[in-house]
Amino acid sequence: MYYKFYKVIAIISCALLLSGCGAYFNQPIVIENARIGEDTEATKALRNFPAPVEPVVVGVYKFRDQTGQYKPTESGSTFSTAVTQGATTILIKALEDSKWFVPIERENLSNLLNERNIIRSTRKEYRKTKNPNEPQLPPLLYAGIILEGGIVSYDSNIITGGLGARYFGVGASTQYRQDRITIYLRAVSTSSGKILKTVYVSKTILSQALDANFFRYVRFRRLLEAETGFTKNEPGQMAVSEAIEKAVESLIVEGIEDRLWAVKADSQTVNDLVASYKAEKEEAQNTALYERYFKERRGKKSLFAKGGTALIGGDYNNAELSYSARIGARYYFNPYVNANASINKFELNNQNAFSEGFNAIDLNAELTLLPFEKLTPFFFGGFGTVNTDSFDRTFFKFQYGGGIEYLISDDVGVSLNGTHNVVLGDKLDNIVQGKRDDQYFNFSIGLNWYFDNPIKMSKKARQKEQEKNLKLQKLRKRNREVRKESLTPRGEN
Repeated sequence: MYYKFYKVIAIISCALLLSGCGAYFNQPIVIENARIGEDTEATKALRNFPAPVEPVVVGVYKFRDQTGQYKPTESGSTFSTAVTQGATTILIKALEDSKWFVPIERENLSNLLNERNIIRSTRKEYRKTKNPNEPQLPPLLYAGIILEGGIVSYDSNIITGGLGARYFGVGASTQYRQDRITIYLRAVSTSSGKILKTVYVSKTILSQALDANFFRYVRFRRLLEAETGFTKNEPGQMAVSEAIEKAVESLIVEGIEDRLWAVKADSQTVNDLVASYKAEKEEAQNTALYERYFKERRGKKSLFAKGGTALIGGDYNNAELSYSARIGARYYFNPYVNANASINKFELNNQNAFSEGFNAIDLNAELTLLPFEKLTPFFFGGFGTVNTDSFDRTFFKFQYGGGIEYLISDDVGVSLNGTHNVVLGDKLDNIVQGKRDDQYFNFSIGLNWYFDNPIKMSKKARQKEQEKNLKLQKLRKRNREVRKESLTPRGEN
């Protein structure tokens, strides 16, 4: 009894250790001193940016929470706001970290002007002699660009879920919840009022909970009850900071691309920076909600090889699993529909009653449900023939089935599938009995190799790809011209 008890406790401890040891074994049991705030990944990216030719003076009057949303609770909502009200300060800090901008005080401009008036009146009133050479207050900086925008949405519980199990008084469960914030940031020219650039960034906020408990009588009138667990919530302020810093990073790169400001770096570094951002932006545009990444993946032509088992459903009892091997090819008419043909070698067995080898040729139409994702289910159906190894019996058949495929890369995928084969005849196992024709099943795992270019999503996507390639060609041509001019000696012109 005690051995079983300790075994259960060890299992629970291992589960906690594997799933959340970082949070579980770093519990706050002592008072912590104040420390400098944490950096996000976006902060590090901003600080590593190449320097500008000249920093841009910008003014931020108000970058505020535009959601008007209060923090949700189980019983409704509170008067505490869902997101921080200090987004302006966070944005100014991000602008300073980037070293691309010189932010000037505009949020509390009245305080600054009052203080300057106090300085002027104090000097005027208390100076003893009139000195025309006395320095005046320097003029205030004015902004060439104003940054506007704000936090436009806070969506709570966009996805929730969990998992749990209990057996003989021992149980464990986990729950999670994901929220999301969205911000917009735009740069406005103070000379013309033109909106130069607008960027949009979203960030999810994750909350997780894990608990384990034990409730059991270990002996007569002796009840043992134990419970442990933890909850981990991603700080909302950190999420807002990362989203704002990412927006500043996007604004800098898109400004470089549109020649709104210049960077102090060679053309190769600039090209790499812009290309990396374009790739990230394209990935973001192809990623739907819940981190589902859509991409043109599979080529038009494919070869596949599968191995597995076969099981007969005939007139004899005690069917046994035997081997099955298949090779074939498929052709995609569009990302969703393909036609495939295959040759199958397999064996069918009934214990001590029947055993024979067979060959089959299958022609199928196949439907891929999620062609632009790595993991997708698929269904197929078609017709074919099956014959014995000695070719003395041949049958027509229909087959249908389904499975799932996971792409290891854009060229190679792994699939699991099952097939139900309905034979048009009752002599597959050399006996005619009952009203039902013979049938058999295939269960297999296989590899798929894809060739040719990936199938386009749509006409619009194809046009967009052509436009993007044209822009890249123009950019490369311009860079070659710039390099050529830089290598030409000044005296030759």
